[in-house]
Amino acid sequence: MWFSNVFLKTLREYRIAILGWGVGLGLLMYAVLTAVASLTATQAARDALTSLAASFVWIAEPVKITTPGGYATWKYGFTILIMALWPLLVGSRLLRGEEERGSLDVLLSVPQGRGRVALEKLAALWMALLGMGLIIGLLSAAGGAGVHADFGLGGGLLFGLNLVLISAVFGGIALLISQFTLRAGTAAGATGALLLFFIILDMLHRVISNTEWLSRLSPVYYYNLSKPLIPSYGVNLGALLVLFVLSVVLSGGAIWLFVRRDVGTTVALPRWLRLPTPPPTVERGVPMNAWSLRSVYARGLAMVALPTLWWTLAIAGFAGFMVLVVKQTESKLAVLYQSSPTLANLIGKVGGSDVTTNATLLSFLFVFLPLLLMAFAVTQASRWAADEENGRQELVLSTPQSRLTVVLARFGAVATATVFIGVMTLAVTALASAISGLKLDGGNLTAATLSMIPLGLLVAALGFLLSGWLRAAVDTGLLSFLLVLWFFITFVGPELNWSEGLLRLSAFYYYGTPLLHGLPLLDTLALFVVGVVALALAAVRFVRKDIAH
Repeated sequence: MWFSNVFLKTLREYRIAILGWGVGLGLLMYAVLTAVASLTATQAARDALTSLAASFVWIAEPVKITTPGGYATWKYGFTILIMALWPLLVGSRLLRGEEERGSLDVLLSVPQGRGRVALEKLAALWMALLGMGLIIGLLSAAGGAGVHADFGLGGGLLFGLNLVLISAVFGGIALLISQFTLRAGTAAGATGALLLFFIILDMLHRVISNTEWLSRLSPVYYYNLSKPLIPSYGVNLGALLVLFVLSVVLSGGAIWLFVRRDVGTTVALPRWLRLPTPPPTVERGVPMNAWSLRSVYARGLAMVALPTLWWTLAIAGFAGFMVLVVKQTESKLAVLYQSSPTLANLIGKVGGSDVTTNATLLSFLFVFLPLLLMAFAVTQASRWAADEENGRQELVLSTPQSRLTVVLARFGAVATATVFIGVMTLAVTALASAISGLKLDGGNLTAATLSMIPLGLLVAALGFLLSGWLRAAVDTGLLSFLLVLWFFITFVGPELNWSEGLLRLSAFYYYGTPLLHGLPLLDTLALFVVGVVALALAAVRFVRKDIAH
């Protein structure tokens, strides 16, 4: 049955992602909702939480913060946007990925129109998102029922629907951009940068007055207009309609362009948008002397260069923006911390114990930087797996290159890109700190930015290892689910009073709070050792296995 049409076959490929993302994020909401009672047990705790929310208003608008629905919406309504990473990756390769590996030519040779094939693939993507949203909505409703929250099943399902619509928008953006790029990875990187840009654009009107008109240009703004877990706030039907129309227009436009272009090529831009092309020369016609073809490592650098640029702009830009935001809230937070020991203790659980310094708030935000760098590593590990799946490794291995050299050189290129992103993030953060006048410890700032590099390398090594047995789509899905699981353990586990041993199962645990306490040397070395072991196992597997098996 699953292979009777394109829709069912594509939906079958998403079955693991549906369960992984749906159950993972659904349990996140369930755990948060059931933990609210312990955070609001006394009036002092409720007052402290209200003051805390007012200080973090630029992240999300606090509404009824002491209720289960209000707290979950404020604290994780923004974080749960991590779900958009999945349609972002899938949308970029929905059509372009099959073009890269040559399977789309075979698929289009059957008696089905190009438009129908594309629509069935898109319908499977939307159905998978709806499945995730349904699971998240049901678990959210179950968590609310367990603490007698003031929202019911309808509120939980609408929360899931709102998340589905914003995710579909970014899936549509990735699908549209992939019509203008020759590589799915390029489209994914550009869409990832846009996701972060739109998140920051939505924050703008909560940081700078009279800029709401600018925030309206972000689809995330319309996502935040609906708060289904807060019945008194409710759902903004107009905002839901905007997200739905955006997703349909973006996806529909992508399919319209796909139907009218040649397979394996990009959409021809208007002449006034085309870059000037120099006349062909001997070197351009026969690129055997090109620097990127001199070694596998150099070729890997050339392949990862453009995505690295996009991710660097996104991660370093986010870090610089956070520094400027912290500077604006510095004086207000200092007063709140001194006047409320309960508030100090509450924030200390998340960002560290020294809550009287600028580094405390920035430390709370810097935990997102490793997550973003690890997401970059997921895309590059997926690209390595896709190269084998698409038949490119046979061409590389036909040259006088050993298998060990090939896998280590490609990983070396990813490692170089990861280090580059970390160094540039440090430079931008230091520059933003100097410009804004925010005083930070230089050594701790260096540790906070550079110690996220081992986390990125660990995820990349695990991706290379899993690619020895799994297809690219499954490899990406499992890595993404692993990130969600680690995130859940680190950020929800303390609220549920989980044991230290259980918290250590998350890689985020070993990142610590370097902005406050410096480089955790032993933990960083542990991450490095685990990454080296994973890479060694990946190399052994690649050397001994049959290609594409």
